[in-house]
Amino acid sequence: MSEFESVTTRGALSREEERRERAVLVGVERPGLAWPLASSLAELERLVDTAGADVVATTTQRLDAPNPRTFVGSGKAEEVAELVRAHAADLVVFDDELTPSQQSNLEKAVGRDVKVIDRTALILDIFALHATSKEGRLQVRLAQNQYLLPRLRGMWAHLASNRMGGGVGSRFGEGESQLEVDRRMVRKRITTIKRELAHLAEVRAVQREGRYASGMFKVALAGYTNAGKSSLLNRLTQADVLAYDKLFATLDSTTRKFELPEGREITLTDTVGFIQKLPTTLVEAFKSTLDEVTGADLILHVIDASSAEREAQRTAVEDVLEQIGAHETPRVEVFNKADLLDEDEARALSVRFPNAQVVSAATGQGMDGLVERIAQAASERDERLEVLVPYRRGDLVSLAHERCRILEESHEEDGTRITMLAGPAYAALFGDFVV
Repeated sequence: MSEFESVTTRGALSREEERRERAVLVGVERPGLAWPLASSLAELERLVDTAGADVVATTTQRLDAPNPRTFVGSGKAEEVAELVRAHAADLVVFDDELTPSQQSNLEKAVGRDVKVIDRTALILDIFALHATSKEGRLQVRLAQNQYLLPRLRGMWAHLASNRMGGGVGSRFGEGESQLEVDRRMVRKRITTIKRELAHLAEVRAVQREGRYASGMFKVALAGYTNAGKSSLLNRLTQADVLAYDKLFATLDSTTRKFELPEGREITLTDTVGFIQKLPTTLVEAFKSTLDEVTGADLILHVIDASSAEREAQRTAVEDVLEQIGAHETPRVEVFNKADLLDEDEARALSVRFPNAQVVSAATGQGMDGLVERIAQAASERDERLEVLVPYRRGDLVSLAHERCRILEESHEEDGTRITMLAGPAYAALFGDFVV
């Protein structure tokens, strides 16, 4: 078993920054990793920053397999403890998920006053920070409790102790006076949260069924976190959805109506961003939100064209789509942030992915082509109809203009003659008036 190490330190922090927690990152390179370790750690640093801490040191190790006691080797664990002392760190973050026993042993090695968390706990902490709706907060609490349940003995004590006081890794069960240490109580809480989520899911399902029953074409935006989904939704619909250059800036799905150039109305839904090593507890907890993806007629897979890891991010999203059963839904790949590419890079991207759309939500570049592509997808199942609608059925004429594609229209003695392309749900409504 060979080993290498790379320790990176940061310069002195300003007074304002000193109020933030100080973190040491730990990464392990193993055979067959999908992402280069440096890229994974760079993303982990962004996650730490999003959670409200500063990285003061990073250390890595190459291992054939994780150490069952401390994940890293015993020598590396001691080195981590030395880095913590040297940089007055409050927090150690591992890039991989730790077992409860590994976490407990590492806490003993680095000192009880220092929190040791893994990538999963960090992501859950960020979700707790950004969840705004009642459903979003419940989904995060469910995922947190499911994550913490097997860690009651190794992790619960320091989460419940007064010295935690807040900060990264401490937003578990935010708003509660303390966390119960009894497994039965935790399971009871999980059951209660699931019951509340089931009720909210029923409400969401009624809203969703209303859209489904209307026959309206449904488009869902899916993609890696910070790929620009919210910005794309804002550009298309002139919405005011929160769009920050931060990981997981938005968690709650947002649906907006959008009118295609032909006059037909469709819906566009922005969904929670994905990430590599996305905790399975989160996928399960956010199932009702992700149903917006599985129930869509078309998925726009939004990819950050400017990211050095766009291929790995693209694969990570495809894996999650398959995990939630949306891999067979028709989709269009949308390479966003084209304004950050030079002309040669943008041209090469278009050549390599001829069926994709290269756009910029920031500048509007390529948006006309994207809208045309959506319109084509919306029309694929359409049936060509020629109908004569009596004047007393003005509601059907309005429906044709809102939800169908009008090819010709004329007003005759007996009613309005329309030649149109209509989806299956709408074509049935005009059955009695087909010429």
